[in-house]
Amino acid sequence: MEDSTLLFGRQWVISQKDSSILKLSSKIPAIENKKCNRCGTKVEYRLPSGKFYCRGCIGIGRIVEGDFLVRQNENYEYPAKINGGMTWNGKLTSLQQKISDELVSNFKQKKHSLVHAVTGAGKTEMLFQLIAECMKSGKRACIATPRIDVVNELFPRFEAAFAEIEIGKYHGREFKEPGLEQLTICTAHQLMKFYQAFDLLVIDEVDSFPYVGNPQLHFAAKAAVKKNGVRVYLSATPTADLLEEAKQGKIQILKLNRRFHGGLLPVPSEKLFIKPFLDKKKQIHPKLLNEIKKVIKSGHPLLVFVPRIEEIPVYLQILQKKLQDLQIKIAGVHAQDPKRLEKVQAFREKKIDLLLTTTILERGVTFKHVWVIIIAADDPIYTAASLVQIAGRVGRAKDDPSGLVLYCYHRYTKNIRSSIKQIKEMNK
Repeated sequence: MEDSTLLFGRQWVISQKDSSILKLSSKIPAIENKKCNRCGTKVEYRLPSGKFYCRGCIGIGRIVEGDFLVRQNENYEYPAKINGGMTWNGKLTSLQQKISDELVSNFKQKKHSLVHAVTGAGKTEMLFQLIAECMKSGKRACIATPRIDVVNELFPRFEAAFAEIEIGKYHGREFKEPGLEQLTICTAHQLMKFYQAFDLLVIDEVDSFPYVGNPQLHFAAKAAVKKNGVRVYLSATPTADLLEEAKQGKIQILKLNRRFHGGLLPVPSEKLFIKPFLDKKKQIHPKLLNEIKKVIKSGHPLLVFVPRIEEIPVYLQILQKKLQDLQIKIAGVHAQDPKRLEKVQAFREKKIDLLLTTTILERGVTFKHVWVIIIAADDPIYTAASLVQIAGRVGRAKDDPSGLVLYCYHRYTKNIRSSIKQIKEMNK
């Protein structure tokens, strides 16, 4: 790369054979004392050559014993911009404004924050003034989220809100040369490519897979922030470790239990099924089919969640046959689907009426007027947090603040009970 300044704040791997580095760069062993310096993993596995390699971060490129991590960690000052380059002219509610002001205040005081806000509270808009404050002072910010879908949803919203700022978008499905953008929006895995780059790091959906319970991503998130940088965590269902940090005073917790339109979270309806949802002849339970038909006839787009990827083509084939008289467009989507992004966008644009999905769409995506049915809500894959998040897809529009969330189950589980309890408590 001709302009090495584009790599400020970055780290990358070079082999022992190619040990030259750029000006202003530093170099450390990629694996040191059997620990990976990129993701923090204890290295235990060897290649056929006998050299150790790291499995923890192999998804973004292999690190082998003898490799080096090069870090371009020279500081870079961005030109100051009036209003931080923000072009958004919207207005926050009084509750949103309070959170926004506290975030700005904490940033100025170098204090970390946890925003505990219900789904649909308008967390994105509450970030605008915080990002503007960071940009205004010539500093660098990053918004990281566990999922590609959320990156693709956030990027155009921030492009519109900060038209005067260059914004970088990075995830594993879309190649982009490294840039020196003042604002970066990326997946959490991409943070492993940065080192002490950001003055402000916002981590969205911290309770979501794969960030939650992933020590490599937690390590990367802390390494990506400058020593005096500030971290902000966003979640509708915070994890126990973050709540403990808040209790210890390491993070200030900011709560918001109302959606941006002032409405309540939809309390799920429940339906017990004795017989299987699909029988041995691959016939769908008539009561389940009836519930699906009722939503379609109401004119609402429908998200149908199933617990397993392999179930999607089965349900898809059956529903296409059973609902053909209604002349609707049906599709299925999952994490490995090569047309995943196109299908999600088509559903958003109402070109698809019914979308079968796994938990990849449980959070971070907004669809106007959508209703939700969860098949096998008692499956272990649905934690209480994920059920709350799925319910939060409904009622996000100001002109349509309610709607159907239907739990279909065989057993009334602890997670079902807990999710409904959490929703009711948030609505108080």
